Amino acid sequence: MSKRYTVARMSKSGNTFEVLVDPEAALRVKMGENLPPSKFLVYEEVYRDSKKGIRANANELMKSFGTTNVQDIALKIVREGDLQITAEQRRRLIEEKKRQIIDFLCKHAIDPRTNTPIPPQRLELSLEEAGVSIDPFLDAKKQVPKVLERLRMVLPIKVGLSTFLIRVPNDAQPSVYRHLKPLGKILKEEWGQDGWWRCELEAPAGMITDLVELVNRYTAGRGEVKPVGEAK
Repeated sequence: MSKRYTVARMSKSGNTFEVLVDPEAALRVKMGENLPPSKFLVYEEVYRDSKKGIRANANELMKSFGTTNVQDIALKIVREGDLQITAEQRRRLIEEKKRQIIDFLCKHAIDPRTNTPIPPQRLELSLEEAGVSIDPFLDAKKQVPKVLERLRMVLPIKVGLSTFLIRVPNDAQPSVYRHLKPLGKILKEEWGQDGWWRCELEAPAGMITDLVELVNRYTAGRGEVKPVGEAK
């Protein structure tokens, strides 16, 4: 068994739970790859404090996770909790996300003074000048609105925006709303007589596929996303 490991941690029901995992395999799971827990779990134990060797007991696990199955719990902790990553992993992830953000902006952003695309080298220099902080785990497109806020401090930049009409059933509204907010600006919202929630979201036009996938994920395909025109 490998002696090389890192910690994945999650807080639930007022308690902290930890598992020891292989850094590279756990990172692959964190980024969405399907691997069995046997591939990333170093020790088949759930800890309250791994440094002190304090294990979580069965009652704590059942109360917080609804199961005492260590592999199921470990998978949930890695996917949804905080994963400690190495400096090299962080550098690599941030560089990858930065490339994706720059690629997106190259396709969808222009210099409003000339109405021409902005070269990737200029975007990269402006990201550094503006001190843009990039989340190594968050999807690149979801970071675009906050990146643009910072970039506009040092660079004239305009992204083509569209307004999207989004309609979801009431049981999916909390999850959809929580994930929509970082993606753009909610212009208006209302509850229909049919009990469904509707909103108009202003977001980069290139995010239509991501919005459809998001709404489908949390509504099991029942929701709707429709472009309603270019935003001013």
